[in-house]
Amino acid sequence: MKRCLRSSPRAQHGFTLLELLVVLVVLGLLAGIVAPKYFAQLGRSEVKVAKAQIEGLSKALDLYRLEVGHYPSTEQGLQALVTAPSDEAKWTGPYIQKKLPLDPWGRAYSYRYPGENAEYDLLSMGKDGQPGGDGENAEVTNWQ
Repeated sequence: MKRCLRSSPRAQHGFTLLELLVVLVVLGLLAGIVAPKYFAQLGRSEVKVAKAQIEGLSKALDLYRLEVGHYPSTEQGLQALVTAPSDEAKWTGPYIQKKLPLDPWGRAYSYRYPGENAEYDLLSMGKDGQPGGDGENAEVTNWQ
């Protein structure tokens, strides 16, 4: 009763090169379909974050105006919501709980008082940081 040490073809395990290539092609196709939709959604969410931050800063600016009697000047900027300007006796802030937020693309919000489009202008230049543009490259403002 001698046993044969050679294994039969059925006993071999593993994947062939062709099977691995088919799996890689299928994964590549799925990534090609899903990735653009995912990244488009990510861009829309950054715009929503910018709108929410502008809304929060606008409420803080309105509270500042109620207590001090006017909005901060362009020179004082949004920093007046965090630290008292030297010439404001009625300041009782800070008017935001944390430090000033940057927009979702890592840049400071632009603030101008008096504004050209509203009582004050508060805006982010969007993803590209340039005036104009569409979609996530468009400005996010307090007057639209």
